[in-house]
Amino acid sequence: MNLNQAARCLETLGNPTRLEIVRLLVRSGSEGLAVGEIQEHLGVPGSTLSHHLSHLVNSSVIEQEREGRVLRCRPNFQTLQGLTDFLMAECCQGVAKPGKRRKAG
Repeated sequence: MNLNQAARCLETLGNPTRLEIVRLLVRSGSEGLAVGEIQEHLGVPGSTLSHHLSHLVNSSVIEQEREGRVLRCRPNFQTLQGLTDFLMAECCQGVAKPGKRRKAG
């Protein structure tokens, strides 16, 4: 994941309702939940939920699949893991002072 992709994901997840949706879907596992089930759990109006789901799909945080008349949402674990890995990639490696290069090794 690159900086722009991470920023887009974080921007999308910066909304409390969207973050709540993703956390719910992560709890549901790879089976995911139907849109109606998400609405029941969160009590979000349908049009509002649709708006938030659209943002999550567009940033690849979740995936949607039509199953007959049901629209199922699943967390995109690859994207979520990529975001976590990106954020933690340089953990505890130190920070060089401005204008100075960090010593190698």
